[in-house]
Amino acid sequence: MSEAQFRVTLVDDAARADLLVCRVSSAAEAHGDALWFITSDRQFPGTPVYFCDERQADLKVCFVHARGEAGWRRAHPMQGRLSR
Repeated sequence: MSEAQFRVTLVDDAARADLLVCRVSSAAEAHGDALWFITSDRQFPGTPVYFCDERQADLKVCFVHARGEAGWRRAHPMQGRLSR
């Protein structure tokens, strides 16, 4: 948690999310705020996040299957800050 730049909570309902995220299979595909490559490798040069409960979170995320669905649902102070 101390290394994380942002605290994120996962929600099942896209309507409750701030950001809809599509997981990608490689770091090369991860760009912008909405395409994430998730790894537990601490040496990875991405943006470290900490998954926590909703009360502690800076951001509510819902995972989606299609890249076309991914993106911000509304204006948010973290917009543009998740990209590496």
